Amino acid sequence: MSELLFKSFELTRSFFIKNVEEMDEEILHVQPEGFNNSIHWHVGHVLTVAEQFMFGFPKNSSNLPAGYMELFATGTKPADWKGDVPSVKELTAQLREQLARIKEIPAEHLNEKLPKPFLGQETYGELANFGIFHEAIHLGKMQEMKRVIEYTSKK
Repeated sequence: MSELLFKSFELTRSFFIKNVEEMDEEILHVQPEGFNNSIHWHVGHVLTVAEQFMFGFPKNSSNLPAGYMELFATGTKPADWKGDVPSVKELTAQLREQLARIKEIPAEHLNEKLPKPFLGQETYGELANFGIFHEAIHLGKMQEMKRVIEYTSKK
């Protein structure tokens, strides 16, 4: 099970990063009408949430700056950003590094029960699987945003 889970995480993350890197820089910061955030925000959000799910960020992980919660947690938006915001390139590098750390998680850890169920997930493995699902949802949103931005810029 753990081998399959890590392969799924790697497949989803690799596809996510590939899509981000293929996007034109100028569309990464656009917030199209009808969307709550920018593609830039989605990249940081996926990184931050995966760090929460897999490593207990911000309490149990110091791999990302604590300020990422104020920038990328659920309910945040670029309009509220203050101070230094990491670039998409920096976030993408952190996504790669995070994937390497995820693949080093001992397989037996995935079978351990969470301190309390979270979003219906009861083990760390189930939470990791939910993380893959979450990442894929945001990839789809980013692809939609890209199409909307490109379509409206042609008008």
